[in-house]
Amino acid sequence: MSTCVLKTENLSIGYGSRCVAEGISLQLEEGRILCLIGPNGSGKSTLLRTLMRQIPPLKGSIFLGDRKLDRIPEQELARCSAAVLTGRPTPELMTCGELVAMGRYPYTGRLGILSEEDRAVVRSSMEMTETAFLRDEDFTRISDGQRQRVLLARAICQQPKLLLLDEPTSFLDIRHKLEFLLLLRKLAETQNIAVVLSLHELDLAKIIPDRILCLKNGHVDREGKPEEIFRDDYIRRLFDVEEKTYIAVYGEAGAPF
Repeated sequence: MSTCVLKTENLSIGYGSRCVAEGISLQLEEGRILCLIGPNGSGKSTLLRTLMRQIPPLKGSIFLGDRKLDRIPEQELARCSAAVLTGRPTPELMTCGELVAMGRYPYTGRLGILSEEDRAVVRSSMEMTETAFLRDEDFTRISDGQRQRVLLARAICQQPKLLLLDEPTSFLDIRHKLEFLLLLRKLAETQNIAVVLSLHELDLAKIIPDRILCLKNGHVDREGKPEEIFRDDYIRRLFDVEEKTYIAVYGEAGAPF
């Protein structure tokens, strides 16, 4: 039986007194991928930031394993949860190997001195993400696709049980989007990592995740397997687009007639 890694109960998310979405109850097991989709402003990034403990929930509970998220010490949380955020980080004068090694800081103590075991985890993480050949390269001088793999290697280096990604394919072309997500699928299965990510690419959302959570108008509109979400004209209604501008069978945008 698979172990439950993440669970939320009647979760409400937002900022201050403004609720963005409410009534979110989900459960995710190890080795499984949950994809968040929905219109802009529906709460995908807010939910991820809440799960990252960057912002507090307005209501409800979040459990990582059998423990409440808000009761896990910071350093311990960094050992069991990792994140890859939207954006283009530009650390100066840092090689890819040094950036990946930052993922070991929750284990190294205040001085940040890597043990041989830590170095082995760094090497293994870069090999798993096919970035070992970039170890000595300046992070700011590699391609966007390579950067995303290096950032994923840094997250894997934390040896997390839960991996959270906010639109990780935003700056990639279609080839690198697919390669990155297939790599994510492989890592989830081989490393028993539970993954939550948001995606705008609906065609890829059909094939990568085990389950999809659809957010709209302040609540969970639908949740299920990809084949349960991508049927009939549900996606068209989720995004409020005209019938002729969306080809529901293929999950692709089409020019209006």
